[in-house]
Amino acid sequence: MRIGTMIGSDRDRPARDRVANFAADARTAEEHGFTSMWVPQVPGYFDALTAVTLMGQATSRIELGTAVVPLQSRHPVAMAQQVLSTQAACGGRFTLGLGPSHHWIVTEQLGLPYERPARLVRDYLQVLNAAFAGGGRVDVENENFRVHSPLDVTDLAAVGAPAVLLAALAPVMLGLAGGQAAGTILWMADERAIADHVVPRLTKAAAEAGRPAPRIIAGVPVALCAPGEVDAAREYAEQTLGHAELSPNYVRLLEHGDARGIGDVMAAGDETAILDRLRRYREAGVTDLGARVIPLGPDVATRAESRRRTTEFLAQLCPEL
Repeated sequence: MRIGTMIGSDRDRPARDRVANFAADARTAEEHGFTSMWVPQVPGYFDALTAVTLMGQATSRIELGTAVVPLQSRHPVAMAQQVLSTQAACGGRFTLGLGPSHHWIVTEQLGLPYERPARLVRDYLQVLNAAFAGGGRVDVENENFRVHSPLDVTDLAAVGAPAVLLAALAPVMLGLAGGQAAGTILWMADERAIADHVVPRLTKAAAEAGRPAPRIIAGVPVALCAPGEVDAAREYAEQTLGHAELSPNYVRLLEHGDARGIGDVMAAGDETAILDRLRRYREAGVTDLGARVIPLGPDVATRAESRRRTTEFLAQLCPEL
């Protein structure tokens, strides 16, 4: 299992510092030996693809990806154009994490329909895969899109086509992630949900499509703390990251595992406890960890020290566990 890191919205830092912070965080992750860094598309905050472009210019080795960009916010040709531009800026190190998001974002925030999301993803992927095949033109007609567009952004022979990972939780989406994409990027999935629900469906779809073994990236909150602080750490993670009650997709995923919220998915405690939990994720079939460091403490200085200690412990496990 490769060890990567996942950042948050950067909303705790002043807006004026965000551009510099993205570049600095990526350089630090690369220097620590993390294999990847994943950037969320948080509604109302800095654009994830733009952040990855900044990170790509500040680094030379680390894989950079989104986790994830809602596909409804961009036409697939516009998405392909921006993704290929990002891939060029990253020198071929970009991975697109893409998903249909949730009704409370797509409908309630953006005012767009959230109907038959799996069919939309299927048709969207058909356009993206055609765009990433090269050739200078995209010609695709399906149920949702009629595309006849020139597209000549970068030299794909030099940088390679960007891989696509789907935020796949349900069986049909997992089939698309294995059969038409490079795998899945998960959030709110514990070990049993991954081993019993995600892995079998994903690998079966990839095998039937003749594709390579799929990647399974698990976003997992991590906090290095004393054993007596674990319950408080889990409660804090629920307060800051938990939103399962708003998303039926997550509720259905939780039913496949033992977790009831993001606090139960979290790796928290001392070094031994965290290592044991991460090994269980590896044994469940996770190929890549997206560790979301959760800093603990009553003030900024204490949380900064907590973040440093957790990050440095995870760096000791790099590049692979």
